[in-house]
Amino acid sequence: MTFTAAQSILAAHHPGRPRPGEVLVADDLLWPDRPSVPCPGAGLLEGELRRRGLDTTRGHLYVDTDHTAAVALRAVLPTARGPAGLGVAATGQVSPATAAAVSAAMAAVLAVAGRPREVLLAAPRSFCAGVERAIEIVERLLAQRGGPIYVRKEIVHNRHVVDDLRARGAVFVDELDAVPRGATVVFSAHGVSPAVRADAERRRLKVVDATCPLVTKVHAEARRFAGQGDTVLLIGHAGHEEVEGTLGEAPERTVLVQSVEEARRVRVPDPDRVTYLTQTTLSVDETAEVISELRDRFPAPRGPASDDICYATTNRQDALKVIARESDLVLVVGSGNSSNSVRLTELAQRAGTPARLIDDARDIRPGWLSGVAKIGLTAGASAPPRLVDSVIAALGGLGPVTVAEREITRETIHFTLPAAVRRRS
Repeated sequence: MTFTAAQSILAAHHPGRPRPGEVLVADDLLWPDRPSVPCPGAGLLEGELRRRGLDTTRGHLYVDTDHTAAVALRAVLPTARGPAGLGVAATGQVSPATAAAVSAAMAAVLAVAGRPREVLLAAPRSFCAGVERAIEIVERLLAQRGGPIYVRKEIVHNRHVVDDLRARGAVFVDELDAVPRGATVVFSAHGVSPAVRADAERRRLKVVDATCPLVTKVHAEARRFAGQGDTVLLIGHAGHEEVEGTLGEAPERTVLVQSVEEARRVRVPDPDRVTYLTQTTLSVDETAEVISELRDRFPAPRGPASDDICYATTNRQDALKVIARESDLVLVVGSGNSSNSVRLTELAQRAGTPARLIDDARDIRPGWLSGVAKIGLTAGASAPPRLVDSVIAALGGLGPVTVAEREITRETIHFTLPAAVRRRS
């Protein structure tokens, strides 16, 4: 491993040169007389710099011993794929505090570099059929009609997906009053209540429904059981968009139950007329405990003909169980508002393994990797597969990494697109 200070600088003509006060993180190190060195761990270094309050940009870092930058650090590390670099540079007036922060960030990443690691990769992971369908609906509408295409709430709970679609012309709104009359609006994969549908009709909006078919199934069950005179006990989390939509199907006959404790205390008009339903993205084990409590309390509570917790949630939890106990650390790729991603993190923690929820490789803190030889890796059903690949690449930029995939089942489910967006022959 080499570590050289004050020996690197951006070529003055390079368009990626950082602005004053901005720090460049190298995607690769370029020499005038030898092959370039890629920097797959750039995201880890960038995240550490940002947590220290520095603005960053990414680009090529030209190594030129005839000049010196105000702050310039680089390292070349041995990895399974050959040499990998780490580099950071700042030009112009750099305060002592900035220089110290840059040096400290680089040192923090290098402190956990160089040792071999194994990544245990859970399968299935990442996108499920409902998420793929919802994203494709927005993509096709943008291709067919151009922007703006309005989407009520986030189409799926993932920051990268939302940011990508927004950049292509999607406009995300919290409520329909932000949508111009007569415009096209997409309902997110989490579903909406009848009240929202009625509001869309009053505003003469062109609705394209991206509700996951498995959520639609729960809505139909809520209407059916409430119509039969049952009290519907909905197991789920208050404030989640899917729960809000299901509660809206029969609000006068539906009661939200969030925990075993609430299951012990819930009161119903007729204990003989009780049905339970569940949010589709819950912890399988914790939901089973709540259902067990309801069955102990009520004579014969009815449930859905098949599990409401969706196949993808169940599969990802089962796959994680296989690797969690073998791992020193579990990384779950997903956004903080993704219920199924949060449940995966909690599942690993209940197994006794430290677990972290990350949006992408930039969220990985070097300190988490100290002393870690085996890393369990999975992703929530709304997280793009490319983010998992980038995490593996970033870890591989610190030293030798081997990857072992543990597949418990193969998902083949596919949901049909709405007629409004199907390709015309």
